[in-house]
Amino acid sequence: MNENKKKVKALGLCSGGLDSILSGVVLARQGVDVVWVSFETPFFSAEKARRASDMTGIPLIVTDIFHRYLPMLKNPPAGYGRYMNPCMDCHALMFRIACEQMPQIGADFLFSGEVMGQRPMSQTKSSLRYVEKHSGCEGRILRPLSAKRLPESDMEKRGLVDRQRLFDFTGRSRKPQIRLARELGIVDYPAPGGGCMLTDPNYSKRVNDLLDHVENPEWEDFELLQYGRHIRLSTGVKLVAGRYLEDNNHILSLYRPETDVRIVMKDKPGPVGLIPRCDPEEERIKTGAAICAGYGQGADDESVQVIVTSPKIHETLSVIPIKPDQISTLVIM
Repeated sequence: MNENKKKVKALGLCSGGLDSILSGVVLARQGVDVVWVSFETPFFSAEKARRASDMTGIPLIVTDIFHRYLPMLKNPPAGYGRYMNPCMDCHALMFRIACEQMPQIGADFLFSGEVMGQRPMSQTKSSLRYVEKHSGCEGRILRPLSAKRLPESDMEKRGLVDRQRLFDFTGRSRKPQIRLARELGIVDYPAPGGGCMLTDPNYSKRVNDLLDHVENPEWEDFELLQYGRHIRLSTGVKLVAGRYLEDNNHILSLYRPETDVRIVMKDKPGPVGLIPRCDPEEERIKTGAAICAGYGQGADDESVQVIVTSPKIHETLSVIPIKPDQISTLVIM
């Protein structure tokens, strides 16, 4: 297949979904030496990719791209999708980083499981072209599942892959992929969707609020957005209050003693509260504690005992509970 008589090697972007699994297996069936790379940020993980690698035996590289992802998220050249999802520039960035990894892996080209027309904004013919143009790897990206719907790539022209053994999938129906999976003996794959948290409307609102108020947010700031109620007390002060026990545990696990204020009910069950990344005035701390008390089992009491810990203090406050309907306009979502 390869005019240089060495085995062809390809590096593929893997989300762990059915499409990326199929694209890797299809190329491996052609004798291509396939390696996958999966990227991690607070918005998506490599867990599905790890399971796909275990199932298929295709080697996987996992790369943390948060610090390169964040500047793009703040100002994506192609804009956002319906929510805070910068899909086109996200894909371009992933291909750009994968392109940088090619020399150390010895890869001849890149590939992905993208199917033309599967997503109305990020997988049209023009958007696929945009991604390739802005990836820094133009001419070296193959999409095996839709290759016959796209112009013949250099890899196909050179005989590195057999175009006749690639596919012409298009549109949102997954029946062709499911049929191909059955033919290839692939039976264990995740249901579609749910991969990126930036497509969630409520999470996106919290991301937008965080970027509006924190200049250099860290990974933990975005992870905290998944849990509890988020209440904006002022421009520089936000309270996160747990909804239930699991929420409380997650919030406590993300508590940073050197920068955060922690609020815990002393005598009655209630939410754990967190005021992250700031040194609020005492009055703001009392307000946060009172709001937490208003969500707890002591909400109808005249006063509630609350333990507050910050980088400067550790004390028990007696607060008058503030009911949820009194702060509805402060809730971010």
